[in-house]
Amino acid sequence: MELYDATELYEGFEYPAGIHKVVELGLVDLDWWWILEAAFAGDYARGMARRYPERKLIPFAKRSDSDDVACFEMDKPGKVEIIHDFADPGWEQREEYDDFWSWFEAAVSDMVAREREEEAEGEL
Repeated sequence: MELYDATELYEGFEYPAGIHKVVELGLVDLDWWWILEAAFAGDYARGMARRYPERKLIPFAKRSDSDDVACFEMDKPGKVEIIHDFADPGWEQREEYDDFWSWFEAAVSDMVAREREEEAEGEL
């Protein structure tokens, strides 16, 4: 899997090491969240640049049950922004994580909670 080359839009952008490790290990599908392939992330990045021109967002993951997208932002190095895509500008911000690993930990926790729910429903 290849990550989107965000320098196409934002010169000097570099992904944090953590996302490279996750991709290297193949941990790209976490049920609720999945890491975006380069071409798909590029389409999202160009669309988000039009929808939110005040922000320099680099999308890297998508939530499967909503329009939420996990992004890095040029003006907030290291942070992960959860953006509700297609919301009106000013209403798109959902959440912020201090770093990639904080977001990844929450994404894994969501997956574990979902699996436990499904297992419990199966026991009824």
